[in-house]
Amino acid sequence: MGNLCCCVQVDQSTVAIREQFGKFDSVLEPGCHCMPWFAGKRVAGHLTLRLQQLDVRCETKTKDNVFVNVVASIQYRALADKASDAFYKLSNTRSQIQAYVFDVIRASVPKLHLDDAFEQKDEIARAVEEELEKAMSAYGFEIVQTLIVDIEPDEHVKRSMNEINAAARLRAAANEKGEAEKIVQIKRAEGEAEAKYLSGLGIARQRQAIVDGLRDSVLGFSVNVPGTTAKDVMDMVLITQYFDTMKEIGASSKASSVFIPHGPGAVRDIATQIRDGLLQGSSVTQH
Repeated sequence: MGNLCCCVQVDQSTVAIREQFGKFDSVLEPGCHCMPWFAGKRVAGHLTLRLQQLDVRCETKTKDNVFVNVVASIQYRALADKASDAFYKLSNTRSQIQAYVFDVIRASVPKLHLDDAFEQKDEIARAVEEELEKAMSAYGFEIVQTLIVDIEPDEHVKRSMNEINAAARLRAAANEKGEAEKIVQIKRAEGEAEAKYLSGLGIARQRQAIVDGLRDSVLGFSVNVPGTTAKDVMDMVLITQYFDTMKEIGASSKASSVFIPHGPGAVRDIATQIRDGLLQGSSVTQH
């Protein structure tokens, strides 16, 4: 109907290419335009100015020979002031962009190891964008944004990477556990050393108190009982302690059987041994 009335309508965000007798004539902006078909003028086609997106999946390999699928997202649009170039110079814009993306990715990724490829996604995207901008501007297209949205290694490679990470974390956990156990053992050893030191002080003080008590007993007995010597008093005290010890061993319900020599001679030997031990302990404590 528009052609019969010699009028055409161009929608918003779109331009139309007008030809006259098969030759480019002008670019029609959005709105209503006169199209005298009898003068050889016609609309050759329409060109959208909207932002478009092309997702490109490219398979390549890294420097460490790992095959990956790199997914790039290209956002582009035609320039209104170069609409004729965008319409006439390229027959398949998407295929052209895809070819440039393949070329740049397959030239960039093989220079990187797999881990570096993940870390340098922005550098790869920038290289793709620069190459596309330089090439597509001559055809009337603007590259708005280029994104590397994903790098997908082979499934076996993914599994291996996860296992490596898991092993590294287990190793770190084992190191931390070992350090913790080391600290616990050090603290336990320090506590045991301190306990033994304090126990030694207690034993030394106990022995000193026993010696002091025996000395006071001997002196008191010698004063109250004339004619007795310190040796007589000491023998009597030791014999008394000997029988008290025998009584404690017999009264204890958890005591094992103890076989010791018993008789007047054995008691004298035991008294001599105890006296000598106490005198030696007193001498060491005083020094």
